[in-house]
Amino acid sequence: MTEAHLEENPQNITSAEMVVAIPSYREAKLIGYPTTQAAQGLKRYFGDKSCVIINCDNNSDDGTKEAFFEADTEDVPQIYISTPPGVRGKGNNFHNLFRKVVELGAEAVVVVDADLKSITPQWIRHLGEPLFNDFGYVAPLYVRHKYDGTITNAIAYPFTRALYGRRVRQPIGGDFGFSGELARIYLASPTWTEAVSQFGIDIWMTTLAMNNNVPICQAFMGRPKIHKPKDPGSDLGPMFSQVVGTIFDLMRHSAGYWMRVKWSKPTSIYGFGLGEVEMPPPVKVTQEKLAENFSLGMGTYREAWQEILTEPIFAKVEEVAGLPEDMFDFPTQTWAKLLFDYAVAYNKGVMDSQALLDSLIPLYFGKTLSYVRKTERMSVQQAEEYIETECMVFEETKPYLVDHWVA
Repeated sequence: MTEAHLEENPQNITSAEMVVAIPSYREAKLIGYPTTQAAQGLKRYFGDKSCVIINCDNNSDDGTKEAFFEADTEDVPQIYISTPPGVRGKGNNFHNLFRKVVELGAEAVVVVDADLKSITPQWIRHLGEPLFNDFGYVAPLYVRHKYDGTITNAIAYPFTRALYGRRVRQPIGGDFGFSGELARIYLASPTWTEAVSQFGIDIWMTTLAMNNNVPICQAFMGRPKIHKPKDPGSDLGPMFSQVVGTIFDLMRHSAGYWMRVKWSKPTSIYGFGLGEVEMPPPVKVTQEKLAENFSLGMGTYREAWQEILTEPIFAKVEEVAGLPEDMFDFPTQTWAKLLFDYAVAYNKGVMDSQALLDSLIPLYFGKTLSYVRKTERMSVQQAEEYIETECMVFEETKPYLVDHWVA
């Protein structure tokens, strides 16, 4: 037992080739299912490897640990690691995981969310197999409802794709695979921040994999991701600023890299075309709430926007805000330049970074409303094509970012 974490290792496991990790906080009701599915996946597809399932927890007080140990793992050993009482954050759970992976000498690590309802044993195979076939990082590729993952669709995917030139559709997917070697890179990185210790962890891991030229692939999961759904118009909580703040922080560290990247290239897909594709469950969107949040922001943050945005982009935002409801549209190029303006202002420290990130939220609601209206009658596939077109606009607009970054 050390200061940084508390560990229970009933089978006294000291080495493992393959790890499945389940980060959690207060998931007693749900953690049993992904634990059982993970064990079945390990037995079925990695029976020739020494395996262990690790629950990385935030000292949950609801019986998460007990539920994890009670799950039927068919003799696959289990380890429970917790942050000390009062220390929260998904990233802090991962920090404990990286250290344990290095300690165990593991070759491959698969991470799955504790609230997953759609996981099958095959998910462990899809995320794990590429790690034994020369890939170092595996991002998930699942069919998601067009209104699930709007931070990914509007910011994380188009932004990181334009910056680093890699098309990774779910850079904050929550379920992924990485090599033991990459765990060492993560542990040694000087870019760890408070935001990364919380919800910034997923985008941080994906970005570091890209920046270290680690071989990356996407694993087609076959089933949609089904977890606790959230209305994109409701309160975002701290996740938004932790994810976006981490993207902006990493831009500072890797400017020499991303400024040289011109266009993006596809990322290979592992296990594509596995037969029937199941459709994801619907996600409810309250358009009125999005519209209200956007227009309230105009009153609250008008001065901040004037300070952060270039004059032409601020003028465009005012124009968008003045549109009648039935004609509401947030043009993609305006959105791309607006995000680039925010990144530049964040880098130059024009105001307190938390205040800057808070002022972006109503604009994001406005962009989400525009996306919902545009894609209302589209199928999942058509909405995907629409997002791909938006990504191309980000790439075409990137010289605007480069010019302003160095100005």
